[in-house]
Amino acid sequence: MELLSLVYRQYRWPFILITLLSLLSAVSGIGVIAFINQSLIESVGEPLPVLGQLIGLIILLLVITLGSQLALTTLGHHFVYHLRGRLLKQLLDTDVARIRQIGQGPLLASLSSDIGQITIAFVRLPELVQGLVLTLGSTFYLGWLSPSLLGVTALWVTFTMVVGWLLVNHVYRHLSHMRQAEDKLYQNYQSIIDGSKELALNRERAHFVYHQLYERNAQDYRRHVISADTYHLSAVNWSNIMMLGAIGLVFFLANGLGWANTNVAATFALTLLFLRTPLLQGIGALPTLIAAQVAFDKIATLTLAEPDPAFPLPPAPRAWQRIQLEEVSFHYQGEGGFAVGPINLTIEKGEQIFIIGGNGSGKSTLAMLLTGLYQPVSGRILLDGEPIVDHNAYLALFSAIFTDYHLFQHLLGPEPKQALIEEWLERLQMGSKLRIEGDFITNIELSQGQRKRVALLLALAEQREVMLFDEWAADQDPQFRRIFYQVLLPRLKEMGKTVIAISHDDLYFSQADRLLEMRQGQLTELTGEQRARVSQDAVAHLDTDLNAEVPV
Repeated sequence: MELLSLVYRQYRWPFILITLLSLLSAVSGIGVIAFINQSLIESVGEPLPVLGQLIGLIILLLVITLGSQLALTTLGHHFVYHLRGRLLKQLLDTDVARIRQIGQGPLLASLSSDIGQITIAFVRLPELVQGLVLTLGSTFYLGWLSPSLLGVTALWVTFTMVVGWLLVNHVYRHLSHMRQAEDKLYQNYQSIIDGSKELALNRERAHFVYHQLYERNAQDYRRHVISADTYHLSAVNWSNIMMLGAIGLVFFLANGLGWANTNVAATFALTLLFLRTPLLQGIGALPTLIAAQVAFDKIATLTLAEPDPAFPLPPAPRAWQRIQLEEVSFHYQGEGGFAVGPINLTIEKGEQIFIIGGNGSGKSTLAMLLTGLYQPVSGRILLDGEPIVDHNAYLALFSAIFTDYHLFQHLLGPEPKQALIEEWLERLQMGSKLRIEGDFITNIELSQGQRKRVALLLALAEQREVMLFDEWAADQDPQFRRIFYQVLLPRLKEMGKTVIAISHDDLYFSQADRLLEMRQGQLTELTGEQRARVSQDAVAHLDTDLNAEVPV
């Protein structure tokens, strides 16, 4: 099993030591049975010394067995800890385009359900190991007592285990289908939580989401989990009953056919009873290990980037003058995927550039390319005429507020930043709205427009040289929208910031040094009379075909 193989490769020597400890536990268990056979069944010496020896052996067995199981469980939890950290680091190191392609549902399912399933498996793994090791150890001991009885018993137990394994294979198949249904359920949960307002307004849509989407996936999940449990319980009960049958078979062969004396038969029966619980626990633990392998395989199918063991910090900001895009193209995967480019663009340091265009024209994709979050499929991005060698250093030039931004609560950035924060709290009119303890913003239960102002404060605290705003002013009231374009952007220019703003606010297009337009994935610059016309009525411009495009 690949999961256990990975544990062995990562923790070879601890794994070997735990295996030896498990073998010692099995030997101790067999030793207790042998002691009972020799000292209590066949002959009883002085009662008190024998009782003391028995108690000592039982305590020794308890200590060794508990120690081996705790050691294995602890090792498993260490592995899960590192696996969870590795998965999160993979998410941090994977291209944004790939993350978006996978979607939130499968990622959340892997971080919660899959990791949880692997954790449960390592809790149950000691039961499986103990059952296996005790079975092997008992086999040698019973073979020493009576090879003929062992042969028949082994055939009986082998038949029992083969049928049990066939039943467990069905468990694996249904757990795989169940895991696929679970991904769909996570997507349903996300839709219901994120769309709670829309679903409250439209009960017809809520009915559709619940009955046509959620219930179908929930029923599929229920069907497979019931089937998995049915086969699992069948395997457990089959093994339980067949082990009791093995005891009856032993006494029949010993007393009925004379294969062995009653003492040997009693020892066989005692050993089988001793094995019954760990063997049944092992069979019961097997589906959890199978489910963990399914979860591990599911994580592997995400095809995330190999994690960098460190968080490479970018070098100190270098002096730069221009960013250039040369014949840059990008297209989304899938047949008929939207394409952008080829794009040629030069951005001079300190410029304020507005990008306009209709919905779906490629503005946000261009923003992702400019910031280095999307990698071009062709063409190249140059910094002062040189190809980008250190991608992290290029990323460190940018702070961005996208339309689907996430609002963090820690003000992170180089020191000193306190004066900068105090200035912009006042400029953003958030001084009386926010509570900041150290670098932590304690209250973010704000309106959407206010949350965007907090996002701008966070971006400023980073003190990056290029700031990108993706329709930042769309959620602001008219008064503060005017402040943003006529007061805040000029202040950013005074600070030496290069500003790239995606905007639909034609009333303020005159504030831009340059006005660019995206249309059907192609970029053009609007100048002269054309820019003046767009600044007066962008809607009328977007409704007409461009006649005199000036390539950038």
